[in-house]
Amino acid sequence: MGLCRSKLPQMGRPLRPQEKDILKSPLIIFVMGGPGCGKGTQCKNMATKYGFCHVGLGQLLRQEAQCGSRRGRKIRDIMLQGLLVPTGVILDMISDNMLSCPESRGFLIDGFPRELKQAKEFERIVGRAPNIVIVFDCSMETMVQRALCRGQVERRADDCESAIRQRLETHYTMSEPVLTFYQQKNLLRNILAEEAPENIFAKCCSVIESLQ
Repeated sequence: MGLCRSKLPQMGRPLRPQEKDILKSPLIIFVMGGPGCGKGTQCKNMATKYGFCHVGLGQLLRQEAQCGSRRGRKIRDIMLQGLLVPTGVILDMISDNMLSCPESRGFLIDGFPRELKQAKEFERIVGRAPNIVIVFDCSMETMVQRALCRGQVERRADDCESAIRQRLETHYTMSEPVLTFYQQKNLLRNILAEEAPENIFAKCCSVIESLQ
């Protein structure tokens, strides 16, 4: 079902009180959607416009996978199988990245959470929920074709068709409980991601400006 069993940590590092204080005030926006839905591009645009810190989970994982460390090699093997990297690794990467930008007005956390455990673990570690969760709705075939094109341009090993389809199956299976979790908190905002990029961006901006 897309889960991974490994010796990598399943629980994130608890933040110290002063670290939690840093993350109390900024806007925290989760941006969810399958590979190829366009969320990374739109997050970069939003970060530029609003002066937010863009925390791209996929990019963080790929950088770690390419670094050659023992942990990086394990992450690379997991990603090539289209499986989920353990929650502890994900949470440590995200919290460390956020804490490295203590003056930021807001954080766009792109590609997170990927499963319900990550959503709950974030709130336990950071001590708060996100302000809003933006979800990019896009058909599977559109995402497959976009990710294949991206893989050819960027030469990404995890963007071969078999890995993309496995990642999408994993995404759909694991994200459904997450969406229900945030829907019950009234934090979910859906955006149709098959329109023109400028229309998608305008809708994203409307969501952010409703928070300010």
